[in-house]
Amino acid sequence: MKNIAVIGAGTMGNGIAHTLALCKYNVSLIDISDTALALAMVTIHKNLDRMVAKEKISNTDKITTLQNIKTFNTIKEGVKNTDLVIEAASENVDLKLAIFTELDAVCNKNTILATNTSSISITKIAAATNRPDKVIGMHFMNPVPIMPLVEIIKGYNTSKEVENKIVALAKKINKIPVVVNDYPGFVANRILMPMINEAIETLYNNVAGVQEIDTVLKLGMAHPMGPLQLADFIGLDVCLSILNVLFNGFKNPKYAPCPLLVNMVTAGKLGVKSGEGFYDYATSKKAETVSVMFS
Repeated sequence: MKNIAVIGAGTMGNGIAHTLALCKYNVSLIDISDTALALAMVTIHKNLDRMVAKEKISNTDKITTLQNIKTFNTIKEGVKNTDLVIEAASENVDLKLAIFTELDAVCNKNTILATNTSSISITKIAAATNRPDKVIGMHFMNPVPIMPLVEIIKGYNTSKEVENKIVALAKKINKIPVVVNDYPGFVANRILMPMINEAIETLYNNVAGVQEIDTVLKLGMAHPMGPLQLADFIGLDVCLSILNVLFNGFKNPKYAPCPLLVNMVTAGKLGVKSGEGFYDYATSKKAETVSVMFS
């Protein structure tokens, strides 16, 4: 496995491309937006500069990493001769199904298709292809270059051979793979999202304020950031989407999104990405703090 395509040049996609290229893989970064691709390369360049400044890599490593990434704005061109495709598009089931249908049509029959979904069924995504045995989940954590975990999710038909290859790849890029089964939210978000939702419920019920809730979790439970700040960092729209997957998948009211979260997303208050969520990022240093914490 040497040539890998990454679909989606957003936060997760450029982080995955960065990580793979740094480990000497040839990476095709694909996005329909040239602006998104340009911004992704700027972000990767800045993150590599930070690593050089901290003496984690050499300047030669930085140059080689950037040379290992090529950008494309069509899937057909970007996936030529690839051994693996990692989809990191928006957490939208219809979009992912459309992408995997196209990938199945244009990729070599032996190409493994992976998705970075944080909650959507791997089995459902695989059903959009004629190669369900070669479809698997690779759920990276944000920020990808820093966080060591990769949640490897087996679909109902994922072959043991494909599972072993993806586990081996994760280790080669200095990640720690954990293999889990395909149920709503997998492990990470099945546990994390109800905690975030309960923190929002605590605010909604006026038990305490934003700062107070986050401070209790940081100081009392040794969390690096509070659940409301973390929700802002993830994106409130993403949190809502995952909670809906959990709620629809299990039909259990404990997963029902808090009305406050629904209202905030409807109002466009999405967290860091929109400039306002539980914190105001336009007028505070909070966004900078979030970035530095993971640098």
